[in-house]
Amino acid sequence: QVQLVESGGGLVQPGGSLRLSCAASGFTFSIYAMSWYRQAPGKERELVADITSTGGSTNYADSVKGRFTISRDNAKNTVYLQMKSLKPEDTAVYYCKGPQWVRWGQGTQVTVSS
Repeated sequence: QVQLVESGGGLVQPGGSLRLSCAASGFTFSIYAMSWYRQAPGKERELVADITSTGGSTNYADSVKGRFTISRDNAKNTVYLQMKSLKPEDTAVYYCKGPQWVRWGQGTQVTVSS
């Protein structure tokens, strides 16, 4: 079954950290670039970070540069998003994405609040 399953979200205080995981199955994970997106209430889904198939190159939205790190483990078919120095404006549902033909997963909720 082709799917993406995100996990690791939760409630965290401002300044805190979380590590999100996305487990992929049903396709050859290691040959595709992967991305993390997020969607806050009432806003469009936005690209947060992406990583090439080998992990050799990454890109970040300006809003998360220096605070978030995307990585992947091709042996585990998993992509990660390490988030540090979290801010209330990071509150959103976070989704991972692979090839265009793979459907969005259910996402994982991240809430940053005191």
